Amino acid sequence: MSDRFAERLLAWYDKHGRHDLPWHHNRNAYRVWVSEIMLQQTQVTTVIPYFLAFMERFPSVRELAGAPVDDVLGHWSGLGYYARARNLQKAAIRVVEDHGGEFPVDQEALEGLPGIGRSTAAAIIAQAHDKRAAILDGNVKRVLARYHAIPGWPGQTSTLTRLWQYAEAHTPDERVRDYTQAIMDLGAMVCTRSRPVCERCPLNEDCIAFRRGETHLYPGPKTKKEKPEKTTWMVILEDENGRIMLERRPPTGIWGGLWSLPELDPAYGPEELREACEQTLGLDCGEPDLISGFRHTFSHYHLHIQPARLPVAKGILIQDRPDRRWVHRDEALGLGLPAPIRTLLTRPGQTTLL
Repeated sequence: MSDRFAERLLAWYDKHGRHDLPWHHNRNAYRVWVSEIMLQQTQVTTVIPYFLAFMERFPSVRELAGAPVDDVLGHWSGLGYYARARNLQKAAIRVVEDHGGEFPVDQEALEGLPGIGRSTAAAIIAQAHDKRAAILDGNVKRVLARYHAIPGWPGQTSTLTRLWQYAEAHTPDERVRDYTQAIMDLGAMVCTRSRPVCERCPLNEDCIAFRRGETHLYPGPKTKKEKPEKTTWMVILEDENGRIMLERRPPTGIWGGLWSLPELDPAYGPEELREACEQTLGLDCGEPDLISGFRHTFSHYHLHIQPARLPVAKGILIQDRPDRRWVHRDEALGLGLPAPIRTLLTRPGQTTLL
């Protein structure tokens, strides 16, 4: 082992760490990879049911590579950051086409796959193969920033470089699989973002931030910017057969590739929605019913969503297109929908405002 940091951490992990996570069973590079991608920006308790359902539907990289993209996005719906799901399938296709369906063990080759960065590649190598590779996810950054009192936001190049140096230095030559899980567990369970339980930490004896009483200062915060506010109409258009219209979002950007409700310019007033639907969508609609609106927050702005329900006039021939589809609600829920849209379509007792 490189130093007593790893030794003490592993001793703690043997007693207190998480040893029975779903991706620990039948462990291989595919299962580790999917779990690592899901765990980006998402907590373990949230990921577990998604991971289990995903593995049941896509038990191998070949199954994932050959699946319809709507199926993949449907099993990702609710996890957010949907570029992860699109890159997941792109990488699966590359693994099948370029590597014969077997994940490469080489770090550089793994980093060449869509959506796999340095830390994720290292996690696959360490977790799936028990080979030495240093990881640096959000939990690890927090542990190392406090232990060494590294100032600055981890997104800054100079701060990140120092964190990687320490991540490499502390990673042991043995029990790497356990070590990587241990340091992630420590960050998630003990060295938490707020109210860390320092008295239970196996590293507190040498932790500089703890000794100084300054754990709250590390890692340094990102400079906050006020998030802009945006507004949109989302229309629930229903035809005489009880079907609603969905539109596929562009492949990049917010909710990229997912199915969502048609949106209309917020400049339209409620009394102009019928005209807007005719001008924008080519549909003759009845009077709108406004439904209680809500706000959804993205990483870089707040979106105020004002839904409206409009019946489509009978007898109109409505054709599907690659980016537009008429479906019954139960069919819609099987597609890749953004979480707010899924909630809107399923919430009971929708409140009509008009």
